Amino acid sequence: MTEIERIWTAGMVVIGDEILSGRTQDRNVAQLATWLNVQGIRLAEVRVVPDVIERIAEAVNALRQAYDYCFTTGGIGPTHDDITVDAVAHALGVPVVIHPEARAILERYYEARGG
Repeated sequence: MTEIERIWTAGMVVIGDEILSGRTQDRNVAQLATWLNVQGIRLAEVRVVPDVIERIAEAVNALRQAYDYCFTTGGIGPTHDDITVDAVAHALGVPVVIHPEARAILERYYEARGG
């Protein structure tokens, strides 16, 4: 008798008003699904939510409880007004912690590029 191999699953939260408005087309779902399949993980559900902390947190909590993994992605990448970190921290009930050394590295990087 052979043992049934476990199927690992994942959920994905796509965050962004620009996705919901149609201004930006999501390309992350197909890319993540393809990569996960190579890893032996099935993308089982995707939710697209607006840039609202409570809605992001609700989706993150639902998907992380339902599946082995939960991924978040935005439509256009990190921006100065991105709330993903705050929303995920809210979902997990933890504070956002800024690592001083990591911040200094980023500040030096962007200063060198005129940012």
